[in-house]
Amino acid sequence: MSKLGAKSIQRRGWWLAHRWLALRRFSQLSILLLFLLGPWAGIHLIKGNLSSSLLFDTIPMTDPMLFLQMLAAGFWGVTGAAITGATIILVFYMLVGGRVFCSWVCPVNLVTDFAFWLRRKLDFKGGLVFPRATRYWLLGMVMLVAAVTGTLAYELINPVSLLHRGLFFGMGAGWILIIGLLMFDLAVSKRGWCSHLCPMGAFYALVSPFSLIRVHADTRSACDDCGECFVVCPEPQILPPVLKGENNGIPPIVLDGTCTNCGRCIDICHVGIFEFGLRSRKILSDETAKPHHPVNQSPI
Repeated sequence: MSKLGAKSIQRRGWWLAHRWLALRRFSQLSILLLFLLGPWAGIHLIKGNLSSSLLFDTIPMTDPMLFLQMLAAGFWGVTGAAITGATIILVFYMLVGGRVFCSWVCPVNLVTDFAFWLRRKLDFKGGLVFPRATRYWLLGMVMLVAAVTGTLAYELINPVSLLHRGLFFGMGAGWILIIGLLMFDLAVSKRGWCSHLCPMGAFYALVSPFSLIRVHADTRSACDDCGECFVVCPEPQILPPVLKGENNGIPPIVLDGTCTNCGRCIDICHVGIFEFGLRSRKILSDETAKPHHPVNQSPI
């Protein structure tokens, strides 16, 4: 069996086979560096953390999920800056795709992607499989706990907040949670946290339905059923309708809100089926109704 991604590297070159992965890592590390420039070098381009920050001492940015927890907890005296900041972030992710946060910004993604890579290296198979609706139930529980306790209780254990704050002030006991998360994804459940349980992932999936940037599979008839896109995709259940939906008139565009726009399917596909594009392209076109050459069903 050939190494995962070997065909893409051989046919398209290393850069095209890793382009979006490399750009994601650059984005994640650059965002961390921007926050760290203040305490490290006294350069305060952005102050705060991923929960609440101020860009150029002018533009407020507030995590909209945190803002909703504040409202649920009864913090009705929130400032205008918090409202403005939450609105800015919410509108941004509604336009570009909510779960872009998960793959291009969230520092926990570095941990869980490493767990997935290590899981493949060690050939760990199987594990617990959670219903994907679980994350939405957990999101509801986060809001319910905030309402009942009148506190932002989830922020005490939110891996995103803990990891980001820990880089500034020291992880302390936070390392236990992060290492536990790594071991959970490695030994208990493949992509268990990000793809099945994370409440923040659930929240951002809910704001994605109308995002403008989408993954396209315009040449899906060229698919040779290698299955590698299903292996690397953190949400593989979104791919069959796009790749195999010709007979049902389903457009070759990923419209599912759980897509993280990570671009790994674009990188890994050696026949170049996938690409990023605007949401509107071909959705209303007669092209989507034209028959394509039939292909065999691909396993998830």
